[in-house]
Amino acid sequence: MLPPTSLGRRLLQGSGLLSVSAAGRDAALIILTRSCRMFAYGASSLVLALFFAALGFPDARIGAFMTLTLLGDVALSLALSLIADRAGRRRTLLFGSALMVVSGAVFALCENFWVLLAAAVVGVISATGGDFGPFRAIEESMLAELTGPDTRADVLVWYVTLASLATAIGTEASGRIVEALRARDGWTLLSAYHGVFGLYVVAGVVNMACAAMLSARCELRWSGEGERGQGPETEPLLRGDAENGDGKEEPKSRRSWAARISPETLTVVGPLVFLLMLDSYSDGMTSFSLTTYFMDTKFRLSKSALGDIISASYLLASLSNIFAGPLARSIGLVRTMVFTHVPSSMAVLLFPLAPSVPLMVALLLVRLGLNNMDQGPRAALIAAVVRPAERTAVLGIISMLRTLASAAGPTMTGLLAGGDRFWIAFVVAGALRLVYDFGLFIMFLNVKLYKHEKQEESEAQQA
Repeated sequence: MLPPTSLGRRLLQGSGLLSVSAAGRDAALIILTRSCRMFAYGASSLVLALFFAALGFPDARIGAFMTLTLLGDVALSLALSLIADRAGRRRTLLFGSALMVVSGAVFALCENFWVLLAAAVVGVISATGGDFGPFRAIEESMLAELTGPDTRADVLVWYVTLASLATAIGTEASGRIVEALRARDGWTLLSAYHGVFGLYVVAGVVNMACAAMLSARCELRWSGEGERGQGPETEPLLRGDAENGDGKEEPKSRRSWAARISPETLTVVGPLVFLLMLDSYSDGMTSFSLTTYFMDTKFRLSKSALGDIISASYLLASLSNIFAGPLARSIGLVRTMVFTHVPSSMAVLLFPLAPSVPLMVALLLVRLGLNNMDQGPRAALIAAVVRPAERTAVLGIISMLRTLASAAGPTMTGLLAGGDRFWIAFVVAGALRLVYDFGLFIMFLNVKLYKHEKQEESEAQQA
């Protein structure tokens, strides 16, 4: 055990690792679950389009597959996030992980387009490497349940940081695995791709095991369920929903399976959702693939140089996330989100104006290095302004709307690029991101945080 004043302990506290440790075994399992899943997502996203090309599918089918897979993941994510608190968060994660195993097994064994499409739409396959499935909203809600206001941002930051690192490692490992398998006797390029999806199955099994090991502390505590656990996060929630006017618990048959969001929450979350959709739309307009395409068309960089630049950017983005937790403790959630995002937005706006490769790379590093530092604080902010019993549903709805907004962005960029006005997409995206930044600062800087948790803690003490 480190002495209270030791340098090691101060470093652990400053980095937020003490907060992760204090959150307990369940929080560690959730972080491990997502890191393992994002490793699999990163690995599969690298080879997915190549896999279809090796099977001889036309580009139109590949594009349709990507779109339908995204829509299927969004629909599944929304449906499960709306019922997770009633059906059981652990049970919902277990079900989603089982779908991941089934989808991975189909891709590891089958080559029929329609079978693969059905497995991807109904199951869980990440076509882009993003976490669009039914997991993230539930996991973030569980982490909010396991933490208090003082430690929540730190835990969520490490949840994001380790997942980002796992994605980068998965992408890097996938290419090496394919080459290693191809070098073995009897292995073709296509069978090597199948082998990568075998890893996807393994990741799904690990997710199932972790979900099965989670304790009841991860579940939302309804009134009348007996022992409530420790801290305000596990107090009875939505009394008006779970109890009648006499303070007695409502029969379970009268409870709705789908989560209900109060008008008060909609008033607070509505403007935030609009701003987040604006940010996601602008990110879609200048996605990493479109950004590298623009760099290639402007300066004709070698593919190896592009790969090195993007790899360095991903690594910088992962490492910079570590500082989001300490910064949030020092200046607050909203200030952290805005002050780290504004330079990133400016880098997007100025990106097409760079006259040389070094300056363009510098702007890209600023953009990606700071771009994700708002993710952990953003989840903590949503948890701080939303009723605990509504968190899972709200996070799921926000994730769905942000995904749809992001998917619409590339269409506008495609129209601009086709008219030889590719650079305008970056200027417009940067401007929209700045609208998001300053809108967030103006509208949410003085919003009262944690009022629902404080109210429930006070009621619990009076009881």
